[in-house]
Amino acid sequence: MNRRSTSTGLLGDTTARDYSRKLGLFNACAGPELRQAIASLALTPGMRVLDAGCGTGEALGWLRDAVGDEGSVVGLELAAAHALAARHSVSAHTLIVQADVLKPPLADAAFDLIWCVNTINHLRDPVIGIERLGSLLRPGGRLALGQSSLLPDMYFAWDSRLERVVTEAVRAYYRDRYRLEERDLTAIRSMVGVLRKANMSQVTARTFVVERVSPLSASDQAYLLEAIFQDTWGERLRPYLSVDDYQELSCLCDPLSPAFALRRPDFHFLQTFSVAVAEA
Repeated sequence: MNRRSTSTGLLGDTTARDYSRKLGLFNACAGPELRQAIASLALTPGMRVLDAGCGTGEALGWLRDAVGDEGSVVGLELAAAHALAARHSVSAHTLIVQADVLKPPLADAAFDLIWCVNTINHLRDPVIGIERLGSLLRPGGRLALGQSSLLPDMYFAWDSRLERVVTEAVRAYYRDRYRLEERDLTAIRSMVGVLRKANMSQVTARTFVVERVSPLSASDQAYLLEAIFQDTWGERLRPYLSVDDYQELSCLCDPLSPAFALRRPDFHFLQTFSVAVAEA
């Protein structure tokens, strides 16, 4: 499945798309909280687990630790580059399948749990996605939907106004790039609702907080600098900010600037990670 495909998702995902560096940075930064979320699922040795939208595969090892050698873990990923990275990050005993989450070449009723993080919000119809994943669960099996940033993030604890205008600029950029309004992206906030619409039962939810203060670890600093300051923000936000606001943001994001945010003694970062769990 290495051929290029036309995107059917909201955010332009294809087999050829590659943002593996960003995925790896997020998993390295939020690893403790992601492992805590996995631990909250109380997996037991021998379980069969699918990571639907496994990205670069870091969670596959954490899931494998939970189910032991008696269990099995399978990764499902659309992007060829991400699937390749996942294969390099796991043992040869972990199967990585490159395929669309809406058309998984997997047997029905094959899994005890499906772990699906930052994936459903990419689909045009998340209910259909959940129904398809639900068919892969044995009776009583569980689907765990994870989503980062269910609640608004906090980056500049000392300047809520700048934080607000930067967030609004990011939304405007995504609106123009993908022709999407905020209402088109409600799946990022309505995991509980879409699980119930897909006729899943026993729905619960829990939110974990990725909270960091200065001084930052190397992995935390790399995620914030590369994935947020340079990738999510950066030059592409210039048209959406006033000259003064863009200049201030640029100084805060520039490691060579005396105002670099990650060296501030009052730097305080919050990002949420929410998990909604339901039974088939």
